[in-house]
Amino acid sequence: MADNKPIVALESTIISHGMPYPSNYNMALEVEEVIRAGGAVPATIAILHGQIHVGTSREALHLLAERGQRVRKTASRDLPLLLSSQQDGATTVSSTMKIASMAGIRVFVTGGIGGVHRGAETTGDVSADLTELASSPVAVVCAGAKSILDIPRTLEFLETFSVPVMSYQSDSFPAFFTRSSGCPSQIRVDTPEHVAQIISNMSRLGMKGGAVLGVPIPEESAAEGEQVEKAIHKALMEAQEQRVEGNRVTPFLLKRINELTQGESLRANVALVKNNAKIGASVAVALMNMGAYSEGR
Repeated sequence: MADNKPIVALESTIISHGMPYPSNYNMALEVEEVIRAGGAVPATIAILHGQIHVGTSREALHLLAERGQRVRKTASRDLPLLLSSQQDGATTVSSTMKIASMAGIRVFVTGGIGGVHRGAETTGDVSADLTELASSPVAVVCAGAKSILDIPRTLEFLETFSVPVMSYQSDSFPAFFTRSSGCPSQIRVDTPEHVAQIISNMSRLGMKGGAVLGVPIPEESAAEGEQVEKAIHKALMEAQEQRVEGNRVTPFLLKRINELTQGESLRANVALVKNNAKIGASVAVALMNMGAYSEGR
């Protein structure tokens, strides 16, 4: 930041909880390199020994990857606890956004955002990612929301809280492993410069929240993505039938989806994250080139 270079934030939960070791470690290094190649500086955010790290060493990335789900998954509400207990924590979308905003980072790359879960009208299950988007001025570059979520209601929630939703070179909002959710996006953007202009305009208008840039999974990985989505639905049904609950759900789903797709889910996930990183870096560079990167600080 002191060298006036554009910085792109990265979360750490995707490393600890999103993929098996050592694929997660290799992915983390590759994504950071994609951002550097795009002319920006990667900053993976994590909590180490009760300290916030904005940018982590290779050793720290390896620690998060190797320890995996033994590292505490840390949302925004968990930050005060982690900082007072000397624990390690992997940041989710919500906590990464909050910390990035505090550090003056305007662009954050992740795989996909959380959202309104199906059946939320009775369970009230809405991801903290959405409320953080309403309050932290950070642009989140993602492959949309997973199709297991209620995407129409997720988009309605974002509209209610005045969060701009853009889709990159597409008229439809993406659904993580598939290029289209079937839901129209608020606006189509075809260049990083257009995205940067919208982010700059938000700052000038005094808007306090963030924005979502949905980037469809690359076409060459989309066929795999459709198979992965079918596997996700099958794994979810199996979890319900076997009454898998609580913190056992995510490990169960990750294992079954990887088995059902014979590793395709992992390959597609890595492909979409690296693609998001490429686009995110270009947006950060465009913001810097137009002198707008620091407007939201």
